[in-house]
Amino acid sequence: MTAAFMDLVDVTIVNIAIPSIRRDAGATFSQIQWITAGYALAFAAGLITGGRLGDIHGRKRLFLIGIGGFTLASALCGFAANPEMLVASRILQGAMAALMVPQVLSIVHATFPAHERGKVFGLFGAVVGLGAVTGPLLGALLTEWNLFGLEWRPIFLINLPVGIAGLILGSRYITESKAPKALKLDLVGVALVTLGLLMLLYPLTRGRELGWPLWGYVSMAGALVVLAALVAYERRKAGRDGSPLVELSLFKVKSFAAGIAVQTVFGVALGIFFLVWTLYMQFGLGWRPLKAGLTGIPFSIAVSMAAGMSVQKLVPRFGRKVLQAGALVMAIGVLLYIWESAHYGLSIAPWQMALPLVVMGVGMGLIVAPLTDAILSEVPREHAGSASGLINTVQQMGNALGLGLVSVVFFGVVDDRLAEATERTAAGMAFADGFQHALGWVAAVMGVIFLLMFALPKRPAQHIEGAAEDASPSPTPEKEPALAG
Repeated sequence: MTAAFMDLVDVTIVNIAIPSIRRDAGATFSQIQWITAGYALAFAAGLITGGRLGDIHGRKRLFLIGIGGFTLASALCGFAANPEMLVASRILQGAMAALMVPQVLSIVHATFPAHERGKVFGLFGAVVGLGAVTGPLLGALLTEWNLFGLEWRPIFLINLPVGIAGLILGSRYITESKAPKALKLDLVGVALVTLGLLMLLYPLTRGRELGWPLWGYVSMAGALVVLAALVAYERRKAGRDGSPLVELSLFKVKSFAAGIAVQTVFGVALGIFFLVWTLYMQFGLGWRPLKAGLTGIPFSIAVSMAAGMSVQKLVPRFGRKVLQAGALVMAIGVLLYIWESAHYGLSIAPWQMALPLVVMGVGMGLIVAPLTDAILSEVPREHAGSASGLINTVQQMGNALGLGLVSVVFFGVVDDRLAEATERTAAGMAFADGFQHALGWVAAVMGVIFLLMFALPKRPAQHIEGAAEDASPSPTPEKEPALAG
């Protein structure tokens, strides 16, 4: 639970400190994007492999390697001498999280008898909610306090005592477990996925600063070729030894294919929103980190409450209509936020943002909690583990893609407005205009998600975890992301 909390906080804590990082470290906006996208990309690329390594070499061993590496990477982030070192350390941190996180619920699954696991999974859900609320607030406080004159660095250094405690407790109390029939690693698949995403994301994040050179378009086109090669290779590998990185037969299930599309596109929307939101509040409105961090609390509370209600009360009664309602409610919240930002201008107050944030949070909560069950409803039991791992992987990839697209949907507008700006108010309005434009894209994406959800089953299965459990005598590490989601 310590490791899960540390990872969840680390994903959210960074955004709120971005202005401080940019000011103190002299990072460019494209480097800022890579500080967040690099973590998501490394995490996504290594997630399934990290889980399989735990199956093969022991989950306790991989957990301890992961948490130790995560703690070391956090120290490197905290003591980074320049933005390039910070980006590289964040990528390492994401890779270590990919070793650590898949083991968390696998270890729980192997340690506790079935009748006790419900309590543990409930505790895990509470940790997820606590991480979502704590991350931005903790990031704001640590940045605001400027401990020992370290500016933003304590947001990473705080992981050191937590990680060391996790290492000591983990080595002492966790019981080692392995899968009796572990799958082989598909390193070629991992390499092709990573290469394809890098060829797509690097030009997106750097292209604006470099004037959109020809090589960027060539690289993005080449990414499609690499991903096509991945599909061909995975198909051949599945026939040869039955251990591909991506189980392509799953995409023959209509609900799964549509659900993966929903998860990917949803990740894109969240990647765009959270980064743009922070930049708008702190660069556009000139708010201090603590004020920006406190503004997000109604959103986090709304997500947690709606998520619990959707799973326990609404989905069993109304099925996929709840998820579709969530997409529409979130789109309404986004549109309301756009209107308020335009109406109140730079004088907008946190309490005025509370309404659209609560509406957005309710919409998001209605989607995130039941979506995994809806996607897995019609997946054959023997593939439940690998399917759930793929769900979290594509969400992280979508998140990284969304962070890359910020260059296009946000900074493209900001740059145009800043070219005409001559004073602080005009510069603030440039960020406000960019925020409204980016949120317009987020609202459009939610409309696409609403339509894709028609391919989900009307009544999602409610005991996918049990189905996955029946499929194999020992837990598959890929199941963890589904439960986390």
